[in-house]
Amino acid sequence: MVHLFRTLSHAPLSSPGARSTTLFVVAVPNYFSPDDFIRFSGPRIDDVSELRFIRNDGMEDRYSVLIELTDQKAADGFYCTFNGKNFSPAEAEVCHILFLHEVDYTESADVASTPPLGFTELPSCPVCLERLDPDTSGILSTHCDHSFHCSCGTKWTYLSCQVCRLCQQQDEVPSCFICGTMENLWVCLICGFVGCGRYKDKHAISHWKNTQHCYSLDLRTQQIWDYVGDTYVHRLNQSKADGKLLEMNSYCESLEGDCGSCGCSEDSDISGALFSSKIEAIHADYIHLASTQLEVQRKHYESLMLEAKSRKENFKLEAIEKAVTSKIEDIHSKLGKLGDEKKAVAELNQTLIKNQDMMRRKVKEIEERKTLSLKSKDEQILDLEEQIRDLKVYIGAQKTLDKMNDEDGVKGGTLLPVPLEQSTSARKSKKPSRRRK
Repeated sequence: MVHLFRTLSHAPLSSPGARSTTLFVVAVPNYFSPDDFIRFSGPRIDDVSELRFIRNDGMEDRYSVLIELTDQKAADGFYCTFNGKNFSPAEAEVCHILFLHEVDYTESADVASTPPLGFTELPSCPVCLERLDPDTSGILSTHCDHSFHCSCGTKWTYLSCQVCRLCQQQDEVPSCFICGTMENLWVCLICGFVGCGRYKDKHAISHWKNTQHCYSLDLRTQQIWDYVGDTYVHRLNQSKADGKLLEMNSYCESLEGDCGSCGCSEDSDISGALFSSKIEAIHADYIHLASTQLEVQRKHYESLMLEAKSRKENFKLEAIEKAVTSKIEDIHSKLGKLGDEKKAVAELNQTLIKNQDMMRRKVKEIEERKTLSLKSKDEQILDLEEQIRDLKVYIGAQKTLDKMNDEDGVKGGTLLPVPLEQSTSARKSKKPSRRRK
């Protein structure tokens, strides 16, 4: 628990005499994490020598920050930069910074709540629960000696004081929130829901089943019923005077108020003596029950949130797993098709290779046949050329003989052919000579 004290002189905290190198950020909202606060400090964080985050038991939705800076110049710069600045542009919380003269730590609640000599504790605003400090905001004081922030006082919708109105205003005649009946009513000690009992429409029991708020007060007898334990839990109260446990008597059940007719007679002197202590004890018990049940409800709803978050994560994982499985199946299907295509292409390639080899052999055979044919034709051409040459020689010789006189006795002679061997050798000798040409 953090207690803030200031001098009775009410000197401004920003005055030179009140300044120091220790700063205190009064209330940082819980949605603003320590990492966010460090980023919020920006380059000024380099001037910080010690940073301590303090959880204040009196404020569950916010925490405080104790900052020790290197020198007075750095402390003044940090104060002027961030005091009065919004933590987030979208939120209304403002950074309130105080200069601290001294910081004391103690485990004793009595010592912590006792102000030092010449100091007084800073009060809290009943509306926003923040510290009432004239250096950070204006203070509105009413004729009933209750103080508020000026900004909180402007939001009133009633002419009377907010604190006095809540403490003194009498409620209207209670009725069931669901069916509107005014008989056999029970009020939930956790949230204040008013419902009818089991002898009517059982709306109080339905409220317990829906919200798990197990403590309910009978407005007629002022008795408390525990739905979980299925019993009354109002039996004993501790006396403030001597600390003894006293039985709490229920209110008279007679409509006329005649205790003699209902058997619940009570000594009025004892009742008057214990009335104040009982009221305080009941108030303390109610506060304890309410805080306990609020803690139970907090854990219950946190568990529900965790379950919902877990289900959401599982749903996401299942969706991702289904998507990945579907994608893998598609890939396997495409891979199978590509394998079949590869096999078909390989078979086609083998067929083409075989056809290519066969065509090569055919081409080779055709070339060989062509070569042989050309060779044969060349030989035939040579033979024909020799025959033509022989015929030319023969015809020339005949002409010559016809023109010559028969002086040498050539006429009437016999013409003999040239031997075949000589002609063959002559052909062989002519072929390379032609090729050389």
